[in-house]
Amino acid sequence: MATIRKLRGRWQAQVRRRGVPPRAKSFDTKTAAERWARDLEAEADRSGWVADTRAAEKTTLGELLSRYANEVTPAKRGAVSEKARINSIVRCPISHRTLAKLTSSDVAGYRDERLKTVAPATVVRELNTISHAIEVATREWGLWVPRNPVKLVRRPPVPRGRTRRLKEGEEQRLLDACDRGRTPLLKPLIILAIETGMRRGELLDLRWEHIDLKRGVAHLPLTKNGDSRDVPLSCRAVQTLQELRSAGVRHDRVFSMTGNSVRLAFEHLRVRAGMSDLHFHDLRHEAISRLFEKGLNIAEVSAISGHRELKMLQRYTHLRAVDLVARLG
Repeated sequence: MATIRKLRGRWQAQVRRRGVPPRAKSFDTKTAAERWARDLEAEADRSGWVADTRAAEKTTLGELLSRYANEVTPAKRGAVSEKARINSIVRCPISHRTLAKLTSSDVAGYRDERLKTVAPATVVRELNTISHAIEVATREWGLWVPRNPVKLVRRPPVPRGRTRRLKEGEEQRLLDACDRGRTPLLKPLIILAIETGMRRGELLDLRWEHIDLKRGVAHLPLTKNGDSRDVPLSCRAVQTLQELRSAGVRHDRVFSMTGNSVRLAFEHLRVRAGMSDLHFHDLRHEAISRLFEKGLNIAEVSAISGHRELKMLQRYTHLRAVDLVARLG
């Protein structure tokens, strides 16, 4: 039974249960104190214990995300992008809400407001980050909340993946535009992207010590999904790497470029080539689709591309009907 008493001009509610510390909180009105005590007792009856919400009542979502960014994010492969994502979230009004007062309505309002300025996929990633931070807080950091409010909120529908492939003559236009640019490594980078289907980050992390030109294999020790894999190299890919090696490259990495420098160089390249709708990642679409057109099966393509699920692989695979006519007979 809860105890309600007036103390120093305010109403204090106290709830006691055997085996756990007593909980007490002060309110301006007796009604508010009684409501809090009833809610706490009801929760105790459901779970068998009186939850200690004091830490959740003092911790804001912004403070939680800052701790998450310092303790959890650094161990992730996408640490840089997640830290940038968290920095965006903590600048929003929702970050001032304490965990105890954070509701699904708050999260839904945040979702709708963000959709006015960013893509649905960005909002989904942000909601997932908030949700996981709350899960870690309740499981490992002792910040108790009755439920994760983010799990009660609908995620915005994400548009289907891009289906952009290179049209006839576009690959040559792209490579010719490279010759007119000031980034000599961009051309071999594009050729290898088309020939191997590697992601941009995988290409930029590629090291000479992991390339066996005699066997025609490039080893990737750590990929996006956390696994390693060996990528077979086509004759054109081997020739491109041999030319880079013979050019006297002295770096450990094949491409001594950063992701941002590639992004900027590719943006200028698109302008020179007159292909403003092309993204660098579209080259991975093109490469994987070409593997299927060469007759490789799903297991073989997934071993090369590194996809674990067929559903994800299908997003990158867009076969042209005209190219399949000859195979039908």
